[in-house]
Amino acid sequence: MTELAIKLFHPLVVAHIATGTVGLITLWVPVVGRKGSPTHKDWGKIFAWSLVATGVIAVGISTCSLIAPLGTHPFMDDEALVRNIFGWMMLYLATMTVALAWYGLQCIKNRREHRRHRNPVTLTLTTLMFLTALNCFVRGVFAEQILMAGIAIVGLAAGVLNTLFIYTDEPPPMEWMIQHSRGLVGAGISVYTAFLAFGAVNWIPAIALNPILWAVPCTLGIAYLLYHQFRITRMRQRRVAAA
Repeated sequence: MTELAIKLFHPLVVAHIATGTVGLITLWVPVVGRKGSPTHKDWGKIFAWSLVATGVIAVGISTCSLIAPLGTHPFMDDEALVRNIFGWMMLYLATMTVALAWYGLQCIKNRREHRRHRNPVTLTLTTLMFLTALNCFVRGVFAEQILMAGIAIVGLAAGVLNTLFIYTDEPPPMEWMIQHSRGLVGAGISVYTAFLAFGAVNWIPAIALNPILWAVPCTLGIAYLLYHQFRITRMRQRRVAAA
């Protein structure tokens, strides 16, 4: 298993970079473009599915790192650190990327039939996101890795909030728009976090595990989500008042 993990690792990394690059670039078309336009829809789908592929591949990469930590990361000599950061934490980020990208797509698909969110795929991915986040948090606490524990809070919160929305019988009007953005922008935060942090291991190893570096995508993404949620809430209030 160890030899197989080492052999698979580099091809998976190449594939991960290829699909991740598509996601990194295409994110900005739906973010900047006019919401609801054909361009927004078409490029949004490309972005979402590229992140699903990126996350699935990252699950394979993290599994290889767990099986052969020093064989897949020969530039490091701390086996426990590699397992925690490149194994368990990357597994959590990969699962969250897939779960949120899928959730974002489902919010559009099921906007008129809310109960269809309660399908096996969505519920399974949401549960796995929460469990891998919890695992990352607990391991981070015991290993005294503030980075692991801190970044895991995002997945724990997303798991709870998404589940609450899924099991709300009658969500407020236009709530699906907020959830749609939360899912896909959340996936974007995840992939940009991985790009900056794991990429920094090769470019500037000294700052690779700096919490500030990891916090940048999360801070910017949350700021955008709050702004977007404010706009939709205002729009909803105006419609209610007009009615």
